[in-house]
Amino acid sequence: MNEISILITLASVHFIALMSPGPDFALIVQNTSHHGRKTGLTIAAGLSLGILIHSILSITGISYLVQQHPILFAVLQLLGGSYLLWLGIGALKSVYHHYRTPEVVAGKASRILHDQTKAFSKGLMTNLLNPKALVFFVSLMSSLVPVTMSVAGKTAAVFILWSLALCWFSLLAWMLSTQRLQRKLESAAIYIDGLCGIIFTLLGGVIVTQAIWHLF
Repeated sequence: MNEISILITLASVHFIALMSPGPDFALIVQNTSHHGRKTGLTIAAGLSLGILIHSILSITGISYLVQQHPILFAVLQLLGGSYLLWLGIGALKSVYHHYRTPEVVAGKASRILHDQTKAFSKGLMTNLLNPKALVFFVSLMSSLVPVTMSVAGKTAAVFILWSLALCWFSLLAWMLSTQRLQRKLESAAIYIDGLCGIIFTLLGGVIVTQAIWHLF
């Protein structure tokens, strides 16, 4: 298989994975529905940077070494799972407070994540601390990118993974923030928070449990 064929296969597999619902997808939907296009696009940039870092670490073999070291990998799982739990519990608390004091929550909602640096960091950390992302990229690189591939080919592979992620997440944020859809999302925001809270909490709980099991 020549390098062009490898890159096309890599791009296809990665794009299918991007479209699969997961923490990244949920984060875009949740925050775009609350805070609009600018925040959605900022989070998309953070998520794609996380993918860029994972890609570089995987193609250089660093992620593989982490995965093969049980303690290091368990610590990463613990950090990533705890972060997802924090996101999930925060979303569920928002739902709880909405029903307890809806007028206070409505007043606070407009102030959340106006700091785009925090929005970017949220996107970056959600992807970077996800141990499942590390495993995915290690598997993707080890199975599709041969060691003998040229430096130009490997650089192109990393660029493709990053640019596809940036384009997809940005497109998702853009589509979700059109005026017509935004009005519908705003009316359903509390339900989106609840669903995302459940997703983050369940994923985080499973990852933390696995980490503790491996550590002890």
